[in-house]
Amino acid sequence: MSDVTRRLSRETLIKWAPFLVLLTLVIFFTALNPTFFSLRNFARIAIAAAPALMVAIGVTFIIIMGSIDLSMEGTVSLTAVAFAFIFAWLGGSLGGLGWVAIPLVIALGGLIGLLNGLVHVKLKIPSFMASLAIGFVGTGAAVLLTGGDIVKVGDASFRGLLTVRWLGFPLMVYVAAFFLLVAWFIQTHTTLGRNFYAVGGGEDLAHASGLNVTRVRVTGFALAGIFYAIAAILVVARIGQAESVTGANFMFVSITSVVVGGVALWGGIGGVWNALVGVLIVGVIDNGMVVIGLPDFIQAGVLGILVILAVVLSTDRKMVSFVK
Repeated sequence: MSDVTRRLSRETLIKWAPFLVLLTLVIFFTALNPTFFSLRNFARIAIAAAPALMVAIGVTFIIIMGSIDLSMEGTVSLTAVAFAFIFAWLGGSLGGLGWVAIPLVIALGGLIGLLNGLVHVKLKIPSFMASLAIGFVGTGAAVLLTGGDIVKVGDASFRGLLTVRWLGFPLMVYVAAFFLLVAWFIQTHTTLGRNFYAVGGGEDLAHASGLNVTRVRVTGFALAGIFYAIAAILVVARIGQAESVTGANFMFVSITSVVVGGVALWGGIGGVWNALVGVLIVGVIDNGMVVIGLPDFIQAGVLGILVILAVVLSTDRKMVSFVK
């Protein structure tokens, strides 16, 4: 087999492996327990996946640029708490002025992401360290605002995102699908989306072509913050409350999903559809383990193995002399 043929075979495997893994998992869990393959159970998976997908999309834009964002837990917690307070202050009803809290909180998420990007590029701090610090600040601010308490959001209209269903799925699933399409449009049909790939494919080359890499990176982090805020609103709609730990576990789930879905950690490869497949893989494993009665630690172990396999399959070691 020629080198070209082997390369094409490898690229085909990498492209379709995540989807094949997802399909295999569905068949596996269905064989063990037929109740897994039901509309009600798929709705449960979709409900859990909706906020996670929003976070994963934000992370995807950052990783495509060749950076890492670890601020999602603090951003989700702070924006969730901010939404709960603003929503209550504006009357606590989606039918009144409460809806104004949605664009305000989305804008807040963008501002947090903007600050994240500015700290990274202006102070020349590695993205993982800058974003981790911003995440800690977000969590701390959420604790300060709530005093460690839970803020309830019980408006029936807003909770309708969870309780109102169409074709068996809650409205929040369709909201997530809408923003997935928005992210896909940004990725494929805008200059900004193309610039993300240009920066991730080679920052020096992007500089040489006249691209303002600093502006692209800052904009990318701001965009990620917007999607984190959308995730926060969906979480509040799902559980009916906000607190300082609302964003807990999103770091692990989102980055795991993105990597397992086929987005390359060194940038320039993958996209939002990879993020969707990755989120569904994690969601199916999470749900499937519960359905067949296996403990949580096995689920975590399976996800860890999948991450390692995903990185091994997608990394060409002839092209990488040093793994950082």
